[in-house]
Amino acid sequence: MQHQIFHNPDFGVVRVQFDAPGESVVAESGAMVARDTAVDMKTSMRGGLGAALKRKLLGGESLFQNTFTSTAAGQSVWFAPAPEGCIQEVALQPGMELYLQSRSYLASDPGVQLDTKWQGAKGFFSGEGMFLVKAFGQGMLWFHSYGAIHTVDIGQQYQGYICDTTHMVAFTQGLNYSVRSVGGLKSLLLSGEGLVCEFRGQGRLWMQTRNPGALANFLNPFRPVKKSSSS
Repeated sequence: MQHQIFHNPDFGVVRVQFDAPGESVVAESGAMVARDTAVDMKTSMRGGLGAALKRKLLGGESLFQNTFTSTAAGQSVWFAPAPEGCIQEVALQPGMELYLQSRSYLASDPGVQLDTKWQGAKGFFSGEGMFLVKAFGQGMLWFHSYGAIHTVDIGQQYQGYICDTTHMVAFTQGLNYSVRSVGGLKSLLLSGEGLVCEFRGQGRLWMQTRNPGALANFLNPFRPVKKSSSS
């Protein structure tokens, strides 16, 4: 199976091309852009109802996932996320774990499994919810960001690193983080920075250069306001 990402970092789309009949790739519901007509698609709750509900309710992922299977060599399928931004691919190996923010999973090989990870009390403040999506197993994994992706290797290039809570996309096992304010109470209330994640340990961190909340705040003053008619 071959794969290639096009149009990063603004409007990423990934093409998966099958080398032989019977090869498969799994994708989030609604992620398919196009496919060869002979590629078979089946919709299911991977892992059963319990696992699917857990991913949906706790991890923010869709209840159903689609599995695309080739019927001949050379067939292909294209995937893209809903928000405009970048697609990142990671080759997972046995024993490796990757943690994703909610709704950033796009597609993966069938050998990649998804679960949820409890963040503890810091999940109340992280901006990503109480649970992260944990990806493990073996195979290719594709996830996406809103905006471009900036990658930092912590423990090699940096001994520690701080990023805004809303810009965290994914990180590897071996990294731990705590949520704190940038400075004192004045900075928390007036700086516009709010809370940040401070990462320590050994691993890789992926961040997004934009976040939907900041865009919503930017656009809010430009919303048309309907005036109430006077009686």
